[in-house]
Amino acid sequence: MKKVLIIGATSAIAEATARLFAKRGDKLFLLARNTEKLTVIARDLKVRGAKEVFTGSFDALDMEAHAGLLDSAIAQMEGIDTVLIAHGTLPDQKNCEASAAETLSAMNINALSVISLLTHLGNVFEKQGAGSIAVISSVAGDRGRQSNYVYGAAKGTVSIFLQGLRHRLCKAGVHVLTVKPGFVDTPMTAEFPKGPLWAQPDQIASAIFKALEKKKSVIYTPGFWALIMLIVRLVPNWIFHKTKL
Repeated sequence: MKKVLIIGATSAIAEATARLFAKRGDKLFLLARNTEKLTVIARDLKVRGAKEVFTGSFDALDMEAHAGLLDSAIAQMEGIDTVLIAHGTLPDQKNCEASAAETLSAMNINALSVISLLTHLGNVFEKQGAGSIAVISSVAGDRGRQSNYVYGAAKGTVSIFLQGLRHRLCKAGVHVLTVKPGFVDTPMTAEFPKGPLWAQPDQIASAIFKALEKKKSVIYTPGFWALIMLIVRLVPNWIFHKTKL
């Protein structure tokens, strides 16, 4: 039995991953903005086998409250083994291009709020000398593309931050996992046309669960995205700038 904190627990991927933790009989603490949905999820997880399920309201942008909220959650669980950070939004690229305020808002919730949480959690895990930190980033952070570079910049920032955090915490015996999903069929992407490259939340959840058990550093999920993004990163600018990606 592990003690698992899930931030952004109402997201489709987080909920699917929580079900796997529940099946294992873990103790869970769920944080999210939508407390009504959180209550429904918590009941479901108890039925699925979770030892205990705690819930709390979480405002990603209230960064001054992060440390106290995390400490309270950890105290209620009487410790922590694993944290999964899964909150975020998918901003409208055109709106961001037209408005610095929209761009900064997207960066705040998708990058800076995550960094705020990780800064405090990094110190907690370093002090205890064990545990796993998993964060959902994105393949969008591997190379800036005209179609979503604001979102990509936020996720790229998170991925680089995690690289440094991993380098620092490995000496303390703490595992840091960067999760890079490709296209995932969730409510956040409901308006997008779907194709063969799209995955379901359960697929991503299974990959996260296995990667935590195997203590992997970075995963692309589904795995074929590792090859796709390798190609995208290697395309020379003079060719890349002619594409409509």
